[in-house]
Amino acid sequence: MVCYKNCKSKVKRQVMSVALPMSVIQSLVDNEVIVILKDGRILEGKLAGFDNNMNLVLEKAKEQYNETTRMLGTVVIRGNNIVSISVK
Repeated sequence: MVCYKNCKSKVKRQVMSVALPMSVIQSLVDNEVIVILKDGRILEGKLAGFDNNMNLVLEKAKEQYNETTRMLGTVVIRGNNIVSISVK
């Protein structure tokens, strides 16, 4: 618990450690991930890399959409289309 320097009251605030998104994504590199896109598509594959805009590179990617599945190979996913990223 910590009270900030200019704190007039006796209220203490808890300092929490939060993982930054880029460090979380870095920990997923070389792992199988599931990526959900804004348009409802679900991509599964090995996370090969990413950049500061959260653009992702997936290897051996598989796309699921409207009950169909297709193999895509290596793909680049634009970061602003991503809804969620999770470990497979």
